[in-house]
Amino acid sequence: MKSSIFGKDKDFFFMQQAMSYAHQAYQHNEVPIGAVVVCAQGTIVGAGYNQVELCHTQRAHAESIAIERAGASRHDWRLNGCWLYVTLEPCAMCISLITLSRMQGVVYAAPSPLFGYRLDKEAAISVYNRGLLCTIEGVMQEEASTLLQHFFQQKRKVGGNST
Repeated sequence: MKSSIFGKDKDFFFMQQAMSYAHQAYQHNEVPIGAVVVCAQGTIVGAGYNQVELCHTQRAHAESIAIERAGASRHDWRLNGCWLYVTLEPCAMCISLITLSRMQGVVYAAPSPLFGYRLDKEAAISVYNRGLLCTIEGVMQEEASTLLQHFFQQKRKVGGNST
């Protein structure tokens, strides 16, 4: 498995942090996705979890919130040298935000068979140069997948909104 500039042990550590935010989302009845932004020095500069239901907007994805907070903490929208750790493969909207924020890479746990950016990348490839963004998948994939599966099983049991 590939690793980021921080190495496999740190990738695992940062994904654990993202998973803790995913658990917060779960506790708030949101799809359990968490994200952290890590600067080149190895410090978390932004974090967030899904708040789509709370905010009533798709813009409130975990990645978007973490990136917004990272920009605020760095006083710059340019997140050069930063990496995003997220528990689910980003959607096309989020991968575009990551790219536009000039991040160095993204590490994600579980693939998204419905909304992952890899499904849409052929359509967007001419707009953004994805070759500049390093992507690493599968860090803590089993844990992230299990949490997501459990969440949706619970939703189906209570007949709630399938989110």
